[in-house]
Amino acid sequence: MTSRRTVFALGFAACLPALETGAQSTNYPDRPIKVLVGFSAGGGTDVVARIVAQKLSERFGQTVVVENRTGASGLIAAEATARSAPDGYTLMMGSQTTLAVAPTLYRKTVLDPSRDFAGVAMGAISPLVLVVHPSVPAQSANDVIALAKTKPGGINFGSGGLGTTPHMTGELFASLAGIKLTHVAYRGEAPAINDLIGGQIPLMFANLSAVIGNIRAGQLRALAVTSAQRAAAAPEIPTVAEAALPGFETATWFALVAPAGSPGEILTLLNAQVKRALAEPDVKRRFADLGMTAEDSTPEGLDAYIRSEIAKWTKVIRDADIRAPD
Repeated sequence: MTSRRTVFALGFAACLPALETGAQSTNYPDRPIKVLVGFSAGGGTDVVARIVAQKLSERFGQTVVVENRTGASGLIAAEATARSAPDGYTLMMGSQTTLAVAPTLYRKTVLDPSRDFAGVAMGAISPLVLVVHPSVPAQSANDVIALAKTKPGGINFGSGGLGTTPHMTGELFASLAGIKLTHVAYRGEAPAINDLIGGQIPLMFANLSAVIGNIRAGQLRALAVTSAQRAAAAPEIPTVAEAALPGFETATWFALVAPAGSPGEILTLLNAQVKRALAEPDVKRRFADLGMTAEDSTPEGLDAYIRSEIAKWTKVIRDADIRAPD
């Protein structure tokens, strides 16, 4: 995580003069701003978008409205954003799924996030946790690996759908561990968790915020979190990296982006306001309740991070030969 923080923070001090210049050289925003979300209301991407939108509205004195355009793992909203005028009035709260996975997974799309978007700011990051049904004879991530080696392809893992972070995390875990797991896609994370609790599937990588209550109630056994460091919300759970696979790190992340070609002074102004909003105590408390964290970022640092994530997940998709239905 230290390396990501370094990338995000790099150059922020250098951006301050540009911020002052931008604030003086433009009347932005002088009309409402729209933030597109590619998933339904109430999901992680939508929640983060609404928290950020509310704070931006307060700071700018302009309406910042969140608009949900669902479908194709967020690509419908992404394509609409990419086609919008690069003037700072149409933004998107994207996710790891939409910005780093779906464009490779859905091979018919012409969207290229590294070309079609300009980074604004990281919104939030949420670790995942490897959880098993209590009946599974595994007390650690290494136990899962050992068990899977005795049953190649015989152990299922659930997720909220093809290309979601829980799915891709499971594929990366299997690849690095040298095991074969069978993916079972559900229509959303909640149904997958319900089947896990019911014992219909043995394990999954779930967003920590979605299962922390089940863990504390003893309905699920937590084996490892996927972040580089232990999660503040559950510090007793080891990381996958320390328990089994050194260097392993994945997370569900949510990032605010704009159409490519957006003016640099507007991106810098938006970045500074998002950064200040995320530092407010009520936002920090809300994120903590959701098992999320916020990190400093610059537009340039976010662009670099998205490119690194595209490369990372493209390799996983190709190595595992994951294909979306035509």
